[in-house]
Amino acid sequence: MRSTRRSDEGPVEDPRAPHLDPYPPIADYALIGDCHSAALVSRAGSIDWCCMPRIDSDSCFGRLLDWERGGHFSITPRSRDCTSFRRYLEDTMVLETHFITSGGEARVLDLFAMKRGGRETPRRHLIRVVEGVRGRVDFTADIQIRFDYGEIKPWLRHVATHVYAAIGGNSGLLIGSDKHLESTDHELLCKFSVRPQERVHFSILYHDPSRLDTSTPEVPDHDEVDRRIEETIDWWRRWARKADFHGSNEGAIVRSALVLKALSHAPTGAIAAAATTSLPESLGGSRNWDYRFSWIRDSCFSVDALANVGFTNEADGFRRFMQRSAAGSADELQIMYGLAGERRLTELELNFLEGYRRSRPVRIGNGASNQLQLDAYGELVLLSWRWHKRGHSPDDDYWRFLLELIDTAAERWNERDRGIWEVRGKPRHFVHSKVLCWTALDRGVALATECMRKAPLARWRRTAKEIREAVESNGFDKRRGCFVQAFGERALDASLLLLPGAGFVDWQDERMVRTTDEISRDLDQDGLLLRYRPKARLDGQEGDEGVFIPCSFWLAEGLAKQGRLELAREVFDRAASTCNDLGLYAEEFEPGRRLMLGNFPQALTHLSHLSAAVALRDAVASGPHS
Repeated sequence: MRSTRRSDEGPVEDPRAPHLDPYPPIADYALIGDCHSAALVSRAGSIDWCCMPRIDSDSCFGRLLDWERGGHFSITPRSRDCTSFRRYLEDTMVLETHFITSGGEARVLDLFAMKRGGRETPRRHLIRVVEGVRGRVDFTADIQIRFDYGEIKPWLRHVATHVYAAIGGNSGLLIGSDKHLESTDHELLCKFSVRPQERVHFSILYHDPSRLDTSTPEVPDHDEVDRRIEETIDWWRRWARKADFHGSNEGAIVRSALVLKALSHAPTGAIAAAATTSLPESLGGSRNWDYRFSWIRDSCFSVDALANVGFTNEADGFRRFMQRSAAGSADELQIMYGLAGERRLTELELNFLEGYRRSRPVRIGNGASNQLQLDAYGELVLLSWRWHKRGHSPDDDYWRFLLELIDTAAERWNERDRGIWEVRGKPRHFVHSKVLCWTALDRGVALATECMRKAPLARWRRTAKEIREAVESNGFDKRRGCFVQAFGERALDASLLLLPGAGFVDWQDERMVRTTDEISRDLDQDGLLLRYRPKARLDGQEGDEGVFIPCSFWLAEGLAKQGRLELAREVFDRAASTCNDLGLYAEEFEPGRRLMLGNFPQALTHLSHLSAAVALRDAVASGPHS
């Protein structure tokens, strides 16, 4: 079977670190999903985060953000001398956790049921199955459903043998088992034992609460649950077989692709930036954001990264989602959208929650959706250009939108904006933003020429030249020979590693090589990259943060394309070592204590992992390197 990483190589919490129980490290969690809903399962066998029927729905299990009131679904051996190990079943998002006690061994399978045609009619079925392996293992299942991020304790109504309905506000779940469930104080408990080949099944199905209040929907029996498990395993493996990547990183690449698929929203093709909200960028800090939305800039990464490893349908689905959501008026363009294209992503603070390891505030929604981030214009044009090169040119209606988009980039490029890092301090003249405005014009000219479209080419060329001159004059440090974060400043920014991908400068251009080296030196923290130095932080937020893992993968990709393969491999391996034992990556990382930070698992990290692996593969294939 394919392997991602050995279990002893994942991030572990430094034993010298202060214990912040009961919250497990982020690395202890595994993702399960069905391209609609998502849940995080701890190493101890507890679902501590689950959102149904969508990834961005209110949580029904949420003690990840408040241990006492958030709710959970734990399946725990009653023996005190228990050890465990886990894995995903090969090429699936089906999690298998083994529990070993002095009396025996059992395994727990966790999954969301998949089916053909599930894009429009998903099963919305969370399955947990406990199976005996040897001896006897005694378990306790504790189901504490808490709707609306823990604010609503449900009404539990007994509706059939071993079946309860949980109703709260506009949320409804059906909970079934083939063992007796005891209801007490808004909680369901089940004590049971398993011997070899014995199975105990638990089902949680999302249902319209009005139906649960007036009728008893059918709950699959254990035979049907077993059939759905096999159907789900087959579904994921058929999908994974589309992968077109061969080499030493094959298992890890397939795992990243599977994670991205699980984070996608099947009806629209959108990919959520992460499965969670408000996991902190530093423990106890306030840099806690909701990432359960879809960002425009991720579209360029996703289309290229997924298509380059064989998943062209998913790449096209994300491309079409972005075009549908963004098309209309360039003046109304947002930098992110809800998973069904929603524009209103109002940011709220849930002050009744203590936050992961007491990191407040807990936020839902994201106020950055209303920011001016000029790179969005270039990202969308680049998206269309890259898909055109794959044989899919914009139609008449979308070309009219692109015309307006490119004209807007030409008019607004000289404004200050919030940049790729969505700063909440004063807007600035970020070099990355200016370059992406140049990309909008440059690729717009190329698209119009190759597609024989009518456009103001002379004006676009003049403005592109003006932007280039401004960047090369005001965004370049001549003494050090490198690009800088913002006009008139000396600070560096890892987003500068993206300039060649935007077409502004060649990977092997002397200025880009020098910029790469300066970033490697100046933003290094224990072998990984910060986004920018704390002394240069003008983002309007207090507190520190960890290294931003995608930046290290960007560095590895750049080094590979510059022909510096040995160094690229070193950087890639260090970045890859930040995954947990299941091959999942967070947004950030604290190297000293080897702690994952930020929302999890992070789509941008997995996308950057794919792109860097492809760059390394291509560099090896092209011949000898330094």
